[in-house]
Amino acid sequence: MALSVDNALKTISELIVNPKFEIIPIEESINRICAQDINAKLALPRFNNSAMDGYGFRFEDINKELNIIDTVFAGDNKNITLKEATCIKIMTGAVVPNDVNVIAPKENCTVLDNGNVLINDKTLKEYSHIRFVGEDINIDDKVLSKGDEINFADITLLSSQGISYINVYKKPKVVVFASGEELKLHYEKIEDHQIYNSNTPTLLTRCKEFNCDVTFIGQARDSIESLQELIKNSLDADLIVTSGGVSVGDADFTNEAFLSLDFKQIFRGIEIKPGKPTIFGKIENTFILNLPGNPLASALIFEVFGKVLLQKLLGSNSIFHGTINAKLGTDLKNKKGRITIIPGLFDGEYFFPEDKRLPGMVSTLSRSNCMIALSEDISSLKKDTTVKLLPINWKFFRKDYKDFITYE
Repeated sequence: MALSVDNALKTISELIVNPKFEIIPIEESINRICAQDINAKLALPRFNNSAMDGYGFRFEDINKELNIIDTVFAGDNKNITLKEATCIKIMTGAVVPNDVNVIAPKENCTVLDNGNVLINDKTLKEYSHIRFVGEDINIDDKVLSKGDEINFADITLLSSQGISYINVYKKPKVVVFASGEELKLHYEKIEDHQIYNSNTPTLLTRCKEFNCDVTFIGQARDSIESLQELIKNSLDADLIVTSGGVSVGDADFTNEAFLSLDFKQIFRGIEIKPGKPTIFGKIENTFILNLPGNPLASALIFEVFGKVLLQKLLGSNSIFHGTINAKLGTDLKNKKGRITIIPGLFDGEYFFPEDKRLPGMVSTLSRSNCMIALSEDISSLKKDTTVKLLPINWKFFRKDYKDFITYE
C-alpha cells in the first residue's frame, strides 16, 4: 500500500544512519557537515577595546578641557593611569585602559591650540564606544553543533578561535544508473526509435550539488541479469539511485532484480502525483531509491524525497523542507485526489505555475526555480492565494518539520 507524503518523509527522517568522519583544514570545510560540537575557548573580544578612533577619558571629565597624556594603537600593551582632566588618544581595536570608561569619536572632538581636547558631543553615555570582553562570544559559547552545515561565516568563527582543523562527516557515496534499452546516453548515437537518457545526468549532477561522492556505473539492459550485475557492483555505496523499471510493464525488471538480491522494502508507492510508483528500501547497508522513468516525475520526486534522504546521509541536522510564502500569480486548476507537485517560477512576490508539466516532459524544470504541493482536496486556486514554495535550485532546509502542503 502506498504511503502518504507525510509518512514517507517521516520514514526517511527516522532512518538510522551512522556517517563516518574525517579531519580536514577549515578552509576546505565549506558546505561540509560538522561532525563535532565546538565551544569557544576564547572570549571575543579578548579584552576591552575601542570601537572608534578617538579619545578615551573618564566620564566625569566630559565637560573639562582634557590633556592628552598618551596614544594607544591596536596591538599596544600599555599600563596607563588617568588622572583628573586627562585623556588618551586611542585607535580602533586598541586595549582600553582600566580608567577609561567612555570614548569620544575624534570627529566629535576639538583639538585646541594648546594641544588639549574638548568633547563636543555631550550626549555620550558612560561606556560609549567601548567593546567589552565576551560581548561577541563568551568562553564555552557554542560555536558549531554536530550536524551544522559549515559556511563562510562559520569559518570566520573557527579561525577566530584559533581552530585550524575540524571533524566533518565524509561525503556519502551515491551510485546512479538507469535501465531501459530504449534509452541512450547523450554521447551515443541514437536511432529514430530511441531517446536520450536525461534522468541519469540529472540525478548524478543533483547529488553532486548536494556535496555527495557520486559515481555513474552505466546503463542496464532490459534483463534481470544485467541489473543484478550493476546492483552487486554498487553495494559499497551508501545510496543507489535508479530511474525507470518500477511500474508494472513487462520489461520493468528493476524491482525484480533488487528483490532477487535480498532487497528489504521500506515502502512501495507514495500517494503523490506525479511519481506514485516510487520504491525505497535497502540491501544490507545500502539504501535504494527507485524513481519513475518519466523525467519530470523522477526529478520532482527526488526534490521532495531524495533531497531529504541526502541530507540525512550527509549527517545534517536540518533535513526538512523549508518553505517561503508567496502569492499565486494566476488562477490554477488541479485534478484532486492526491497531493500534487506543481513546479513553477517565483519572481520574489508571485509564483507562476508551469503550464507544461506532464510527467514525461523534460523542459519544465529548466524554467522553474521552485514548486508547490497542493493537498488532495484542492481542485482550483484563485490568483493572489497564498501558497507555500519549496525551493528547487537553492538550498532551504529547517531543523524541525513544517507542513508544506497548501490548503484552501
